[in-house]
Amino acid sequence: MASSNTRQRKLARAKVDRQLARRAETTRRSRQLKAVFGGLLAIAVVAVLGMWSFGVFDAKPAETPVAETCTWDPRDTAANTQLTDVGKPAANGMPTSGTSAMTIAFNSGNVVAKLDRDVAPCAAASLKYLADAGYYNNTKCHEITRGAEQFALRCGDKSESGNGGAAYGWYPENQPAEVAPAASADPSAAPSASASAAASAAPSASPSPAAAPRYKAGTIAMQPTLTGSQFLIFYQDSNSTETYSIVGEVTDGLDVIKKIAEQGAIDNGNGAKTKPKKDVVITTLTVVDSTSPSPSAPASPQASASVAASPKPTASASTAS
Repeated sequence: MASSNTRQRKLARAKVDRQLARRAETTRRSRQLKAVFGGLLAIAVVAVLGMWSFGVFDAKPAETPVAETCTWDPRDTAANTQLTDVGKPAANGMPTSGTSAMTIAFNSGNVVAKLDRDVAPCAAASLKYLADAGYYNNTKCHEITRGAEQFALRCGDKSESGNGGAAYGWYPENQPAEVAPAASADPSAAPSASASAAASAAPSASPSPAAAPRYKAGTIAMQPTLTGSQFLIFYQDSNSTETYSIVGEVTDGLDVIKKIAEQGAIDNGNGAKTKPKKDVVITTLTVVDSTSPSPSAPASPQASASVAASPKPTASASTAS
């Protein structure tokens, strides 16, 4: 009987020991987990504080897209194999005021021009981009027109076909006004008696000044809808119906272009005598930007003529009043 009680006490004691051991193990594991989670939490807190100190959570304003100053439209070189892929100028960042100085060294002399960035920033940027790339160097000017209201030398087409050039274009800018049609009088309408009397009594009116030409001598213009490289130098006042973008004017050396025109032209291969009789080669073309503002435009001939035509009061008229 005594031995049975002893055995039960031993079993009970062993059971208690096992329970105590399990509790101790559970406590130990709980402490380990708490220590791990505590360490991870501390690391997370440090990381968040670090990102906050560096402004990671600061609200950033949405970026506003920058509008392009010049939109360069690519030309299909597969459809027109006479075009040359020379890349495109930057869409932004070019000067949009002041002037640029362009110097063209022909094989017969130099021509200096002023490009107006105020009115034709894209045309000036295109000439600058191609000049810096050496595109115009050692190229021939393929056309000289000497009549039909256009007197100009055309350059910038390496294919010398008239359809080639740099494989991009842009929206036209600084285009001249259309030529206004001349007013025609009706010869069948007889003047009234009062009108005749007024006409005979009034002093003869001075003739109205001639309308300014669309492209005055020295004008430099481009045709951006065709290509980004072809340009024209007008050596004589012209009223061409073609609408070009006026980019600048010759300031020195226009006589070089006039002499080229005087040498004449030959058949260009298509039945038109527009090819210069002697090769006109651009050895180098350079464009240098300046920061000076464009000079003020002179008064128009019409305005000057109006001022000149205004009668001034005479001394006798003053005395009579």
